[in-house]
Amino acid sequence: MIGSRNLSRQFSRSTVVQAIASSAPISRASLAKQVGLSKQTVSAIVFDLEQDGWITETGRTAGHVGRSATTYELVPDAAFVCGVDLGGTKVRAAIIDLTCTVVAELTEPTDVRGGINVAQQIGRLCRNLAAQAGVSWSKVMFATVGVPGVPNQISGAVKMAPNIKKIGDMDFAGALEIELGFGVQVENDVNLAAIGEQWSGCASGVDNLVFVSLGTGIGAGIIVEGQIIRGARGAAGELGFLPFGADPFDPNSLRTGALERQAGSFGMINRYLELAGKEVKVKDLFDLAQAGDKHADTVLEETARLVARLIATVGAVVDPSMVVLGGSIGQRREFQERIEVALAACFPNPIDIRRSELGDHAALVGGAAVGLAHLHRTIFATGLNNVAFELSKFSAPAGRRTA
Repeated sequence: MIGSRNLSRQFSRSTVVQAIASSAPISRASLAKQVGLSKQTVSAIVFDLEQDGWITETGRTAGHVGRSATTYELVPDAAFVCGVDLGGTKVRAAIIDLTCTVVAELTEPTDVRGGINVAQQIGRLCRNLAAQAGVSWSKVMFATVGVPGVPNQISGAVKMAPNIKKIGDMDFAGALEIELGFGVQVENDVNLAAIGEQWSGCASGVDNLVFVSLGTGIGAGIIVEGQIIRGARGAAGELGFLPFGADPFDPNSLRTGALERQAGSFGMINRYLELAGKEVKVKDLFDLAQAGDKHADTVLEETARLVARLIATVGAVVDPSMVVLGGSIGQRREFQERIEVALAACFPNPIDIRRSELGDHAALVGGAAVGLAHLHRTIFATGLNNVAFELSKFSAPAGRRTA
């Protein structure tokens, strides 16, 4: 019975913190009404949280009968998380406080040696960021690292990440924890982008969505009923391997993926080279098409039709209400318009197609969401480490500049 009461109190504490995080500044009376607990219980929890340094008074507000009520919010610098977006050419890191505000951010080229050298680079980068922001490292408590591959939660290796050497042959997650000195969650970067858009981007409040990243590679983060879908091996969403575009039976398609070979940025560059006899950058294809270059227009049209087939495939299997386009190619407005036309011609069900609102920061925001949810579970709900919390219910703080 004692254990049951303690568990109930931890749930109540967690619920109160969640309400403060999403609705601050807020009074104890409003908290009690919002979370469905007695005023006495809420007052006791608020007192404990204030004594422990997690929340603070922000002012007073007029009550219904003329009395004023004290309002509270989280203490932003009571704890911090690291968000890291690791790519094949660059690594972006940020230190983020409890209100999801970025206090320091830095980008640098990814160490080409890969493996342990990249883990050490991330450790150094995060510690330097904390020092730059004047944040004591003891207050940084968790890190989420987005990777362009498939993390193995058992071995710690990251598979299907050909642009970063050796991280598929080692316990990369374990190496990161050694370098940082605390818990690390390694997650697919596109999954984090999907979480970011759902948490505080264009898909806020959408429970069934797919984030499709179109750039050098092609991948997707799939959220069904508010939960990320990872699959048996963590490879759900590796849409670059859909068997159309290039020849799926060509041995090269086992390494890169038939669709990615044709619709990724290198595929678009090679297709234009075939048609026009010269090589241009992907961003120049859009300018050339707008200027009337028929070869560039053909490349964009063919690629848009391939992406429409990709979305139709996902639509038939997952039935999302929204598809968010990200990546260097996916965020182009004129490309979205071509995709919408092609999709309407090949798929009968309407799908709301949006461009990423968070842009290059989508994975960092998703990492912040995962990191803050972890703190919410392990600090504010001590004793509930084995209880799953729905990230969608841990709302992004209103009115804040998020990661």
